[in-house]
Amino acid sequence: MSASFRLRSVVLGSPAPRELAAFYRRMLGGDIVDDEQDWVVLAAPGGGRLAFQLEEDHVRPSWPARTGEQQMQVHLDISVGDLADAVAHATACGAIEASWQPQDDVRVMLDPDGHPFCLFELD
Repeated sequence: MSASFRLRSVVLGSPAPRELAAFYRRMLGGDIVDDEQDWVVLAAPGGGRLAFQLEEDHVRPSWPARTGEQQMQVHLDISVGDLADAVAHATACGAIEASWQPQDDVRVMLDPDGHPFCLFELD
């Protein structure tokens, strides 16, 4: 292969990219490295990057998936040191714990725009 590929970031659509970026910054830490009206980039600790793009017609995905409703396109897996503490912190930052949880050792959370993300402890 002659081309060199490297994943740079994950981009989430949002009707309010600055507000969603602020939520993830409160929860994960890190620095905003690009801040425009319709595009914001968060450089998270550990080298990850999340970008937030204006999507004026954003529709919250359903969780769990239901026929005929907006499906989740992507979700984030976030490792944590203590699951209960992480759920409390994410909730204090503005996340909602999903009502349906498929596993006992993982917590599915929803960010303010409804994007699911999973919190799990590393072994």
